[in-house]
Amino acid sequence: MTDRLVIETSGLRKTYGAHEAVRGLNLAVPRGSIFGFLGRNGAGKTTTIKILLGMVRASGGDARVFGLPAGAAGASVDIRSRTGFVGEDKELYDYMTVEEIVRFTAVFYPRWRADLEQRYRKAFELPADRRVKALSKGMRTKLALLLALCRGAELLILDEPTSGLDPAMTEEVLQALVSHVAAEEMTVFFSSHQIAEVDQIADHIAIIDRVFDGDAPDARFSAPGVVRIRRKGRVLTVLASSGADRLVEEARAFNPVSVEIALVTLKEIFLETVTAEA
Repeated sequence: MTDRLVIETSGLRKTYGAHEAVRGLNLAVPRGSIFGFLGRNGAGKTTTIKILLGMVRASGGDARVFGLPAGAAGASVDIRSRTGFVGEDKELYDYMTVEEIVRFTAVFYPRWRADLEQRYRKAFELPADRRVKALSKGMRTKLALLLALCRGAELLILDEPTSGLDPAMTEEVLQALVSHVAAEEMTVFFSSHQIAEVDQIADHIAIIDRVFDGDAPDARFSAPGVVRIRRKGRVLTVLASSGADRLVEEARAFNPVSVEIALVTLKEIFLETVTAEA
């Protein structure tokens, strides 16, 4: 790994039994960049992040953060001490107030930035005396981001940071990240399946995707509501009006690398119908 790279992976793999969660992933995240990690739900983004943070051990390949091997116990402690992390679930201590959780967190980080704490408390309008359990999802996200940004970290890793936020709140969070990187020369690595978000703030992008290992099978489904089945290379698309849970259960019998459910729009239904008739 060179000094200009904060994260680097080579041929990274992770399997759970017969299921391959990550396959042959190569990443090179430059220092001081906002790096978007783009992929569908279930593509392996969260698994990759857990490997980088030493929370999960890779099945093969190599992963390094700050030049340190992510899979080594001692190195992973050093990596986490230099990294801020905000997960999709925004796990916080619900019984604490905002003031209490900020003070509690600051104790563990000798490089805690009191100046940034004051800046983001004001910018995010976080009420000091309100309990975490009483905060809205957007306020929880901003609190989690404050705790990550103020610890003096060199790297910020975000897993779907704007999940469930309204457009205004999403814009506020994204702009805070851009401003912070510009002012503090921090590196941000964030996963998302929202193309617009990645396009808006990322200066480097990696796309992770997974389908069948080989060509998609000539599958037949007995679940009710199946309208059309289409095979294209390694992708099998099933258009259905109902029975999603049963469809997923049947699909897993074909041992795909991933299964994704997505609501279709009227436009997509129209195009699918016209294309099929043509």
